[in-house]
Amino acid sequence: MSKEYESAGVSLEAGYESVRRIKKHIASTSRPGVMGNIGSFGGMFDLASLGYKEPVLVSGTDGVGTKLKLAFMMDKHDTIGQDVVAMCVNDVLAQGARPLFFLDYIAVGKNFPEKIEAIVKGVADGCRLADCGLIGGETAEMPDMYDIDEYDVAGFTVGCVEKFKMIDGSKTKAGDVVIGLKSSGVHSNGFSLVRKIIFKDHNLDLNEKYTLSRTLGESLLEPTRIYVRPVVAVLDEVDVHGVAHITGGGFYENMPRCLKEGLGIKINKGSWDIPEIFGFLQETGNISEHDMYNVFNMGIGMILVVDEKDVEKTMEILKNNGENPSVIGTVTDNEGIVIE
Repeated sequence: MSKEYESAGVSLEAGYESVRRIKKHIASTSRPGVMGNIGSFGGMFDLASLGYKEPVLVSGTDGVGTKLKLAFMMDKHDTIGQDVVAMCVNDVLAQGARPLFFLDYIAVGKNFPEKIEAIVKGVADGCRLADCGLIGGETAEMPDMYDIDEYDVAGFTVGCVEKFKMIDGSKTKAGDVVIGLKSSGVHSNGFSLVRKIIFKDHNLDLNEKYTLSRTLGESLLEPTRIYVRPVVAVLDEVDVHGVAHITGGGFYENMPRCLKEGLGIKINKGSWDIPEIFGFLQETGNISEHDMYNVFNMGIGMILVVDEKDVEKTMEILKNNGENPSVIGTVTDNEGIVIE
């Protein structure tokens, strides 16, 4: 052990203990193509073993944002890792790519091995849900950059899709049908507004239920859903025209990203159930309906745009894969998102 490094606030021994603790979680994510063991300088993946003919690699990187602040306050760290995986893999999925592997980066004020293990367990849980190998990462102990009980986490994923199967919105047309996949709640976007409402404006208690069926903290920390398995099942059988991951910017920013220029979407409000947390936030914060749909996912975490003739088949596949989808709108010749 380096006493000099320890005196500067960095514990090498804690780092070794963290690695020992997380190895079993990393091993649980192994999948075809994963090569080597944790501890190498670079993570390796054998793309040739998967038999792609014209592979296009699609990459994505993201973090969890200020949702971390709530994890600190509740001292709950075992789900935040799923959030960071979801934010990355759902993005590459929107291009039609299957996630192959994932790397994480965790920066801490002080290395508490049990906390690192909880975070990485959440990452591994997310990787298994995404059929994605966790092939590497970095844990950096950074005293003076972060408070002793704080950390940041970010991730990076690479997916692959055959070139002729890429989804870029070019096939979308007026009359196409929009199918919504349910979110589990706020997911990992809009938490700066959430924190303003519940702390700065109203000083609410995360351990109270108020009008909710669970405590406010439990409702807000519910991890982001990962849509890889049900959507991949659809992609295997249906010519999907567009996919959008509903993240920061809500309906108005994200839905147009999966459409051809000049098209828009008419959304039928009431065609899906909106989780109770959104009504609570809107009423408590006195937020306009437009702003709610402009910031939050409002209960729809991902949309698929398909030809009208493929709706029944798509819905059946999604239901067979554990989803409870809803037909929430149609593509129109008018640019923009209209909520009726």
